[in-house]
Formats: sequence, C-alpha cells, structure tokens
Amino acid sequence: MIDVKNLTKYYGRTLAVDNISFNVDAGSVVGFLGPNGAGKTTTLRILTCFIPATSGSAKVGGFDVFSQSVKVRSRIGYMPENVPLYPEMRVREYLMFRAALRGLPSKQRSAAVDRAAERCWLISPEDMMRRRIDQLSRGYRQRVGLADCLLHDPEVLVLDEPTIGLDPAQVREMRKLIGSLGEKHTVILSSHILAEVEQVCKELIVISSGRIVAQGTPGELRRRVTGPSRVIVEVKGGQPELMAAAVADIDGVLDVQYTRSGNWTRLTVKGGENADLRQDVAALIAAKGYHLRELRREVSSLEDFFVQMTYEQISGQKGIGNRE
Repeated sequence: MIDVKNLTKYYGRTLAVDNISFNVDAGSVVGFLGPNGAGKTTTLRILTCFIPATSGSAKVGGFDVFSQSVKVRSRIGYMPENVPLYPEMRVREYLMFRAALRGLPSKQRSAAVDRAAERCWLISPEDMMRRRIDQLSRGYRQRVGLADCLLHDPEVLVLDEPTIGLDPAQVREMRKLIGSLGEKHTVILSSHILAEVEQVCKELIVISSGRIVAQGTPGELRRRVTGPSRVIVEVKGGQPELMAAAVADIDGVLDVQYTRSGNWTRLTVKGGENADLRQDVAALIAAKGYHLRELRREVSSLEDFFVQMTYEQISGQKGIGNRE
C-alpha cells in the first residue's frame, strides 16, 4: 500500500530525511517511531503530497506522490500534529464543509458526516455536533480532525502524533479508536510515545537522525535489546549479606545488590546478556529453606530498545563532520 525507496529530503543544507526505504502492507497499523526532530513529520508530509522530496520515490496505493498527487490525496486521510480547524464553526457545519471540499456528492454528504462522527464518538448525549469548535476540549477537537480524515472513507490514514496534548483518559479512548480503524484502513501512526505505539501497532519503524535504524514487530524489536538480564528476588530467612553471597556464587551471576525491608530482603541479581537465572535462584532458595515472596525476571522494554538504537545512531555520527 505504501512503498518508499531511497527517500531523501534537504531543507537548504540541512538533511532531514536520509535515504530511507520501507513498505507498509494493506491493512497494517504501523508505528513510525522516533525522537523529536528525527524526520517523522517530514516523511509523512512527503507521503501526503504536502512537500516534495529532494530525491527518491514514494507510492501510495500504486500512485506516485510526485506525478500523481491528486490520486494519492483522494486515497489518504491525513491528520497533522496540530489539526487545523475553524473555531467559529459548529462541528456538523465544519464536517459538511469539508465533505464538500473532498468532492462528495451533495446527497451523500450528510450520511458521510454521520458515519464519520459516529466512528469518532462525536454523536453523544451532549450533542457535540451542534457545538462550536472553540467550545470543545482538546480531545474532542482531535476527534473532529480524525472524523474529517474519514469522510471520504480513504484507504490509508496518516496520523501525526494523534494523542499529543490529550489527558490519560483521552489517550486511552484514542488508542481504542485507532485500533478499530485498523480493521478497515491501512494506518501509519507517528509518535515518540513508546507505550502508545506498542499497544496499537502491529509493526514499528524506528527513525533517528533521518535514518531508519530498525523495523519489525514490537516483540521482535524488544528481543533485540542487548545488555545484562536482571532477576528480582524477595526472600526471608537469613542474613541479607549471606543471602547475597550465596546467590552471587551461582554460575552466570555477575552482580548482586540487596536492600532490607522489615524481615524481607530484596535482591537484584544481574546476569549475562539474555540470561535467565530464575531456575537456579529458585533452587538455591529451596535448598537454603528461605521463604520466597517474589521471583521475576525483568524483561527488556521497547523503551530500552528505543534508547539503545537512537543512542547508537547519534554516537555513530560523532566525529564524521557536519551532516548539513
């Protein structure tokens, strides 16, 4: 559905997107993940025909974003980071206006507005459709922007930081909505909020300093995190220093730290890369006759992977001169 090859974008002498290539299959919900300034928004603006690339190619639904931009725009619903709305208009009035701009026949506009509003939870007992846009909360304004994207029932939805500025309850509702949209549309969602993309996206593309540094499912990326594994243990039945010394003698243990809370000792056991020491630790506790309250392995998070990959990208650029 989306095919990007060797895409590059300069702003003057500043390199914003550096020779990136990726594909998004039809029906996928893909997270475009990266820190601020990584090149996410620039890439999405190229895909939605807002700005041209310096070089490379991009196609949406088989149509070239440079030479067939009108056909591409008719197949895309784009919600930018800051949704442009007319605050003096009422919600229904605004959506009817946008439906006309999108070329929907006059007899179909009202039904299209009702359908999009219902999908975005704008039809409610509070009658949000009759309110002026400047009377809406940030969360409802985001919903209006998303309803606008859905009016013409596009094949592809491009959402740039859709939950920015929302409170936790609104973020949760937006995640549910995006997840439901993925059942019918191809969705590419940009964000720097890791928990957000991990919960709603089936595949992730990580970009840093204008380059794609990783791509895969959240589980695949999490398994690529390198570094020591850790096991957390909470036990009772002996002196803390003796417990720590006994655990430290286990083969594969690199370090043991402990803290005391009442009669319980909490041990943090560090092992080698991707090691799982739980079975050996549990056997030792049973042999010593200690009382066990907690035994768990700390699993590497998507945040660990994100920090690791972006740090490596930045570090790799040091000493090679100005990229401008």
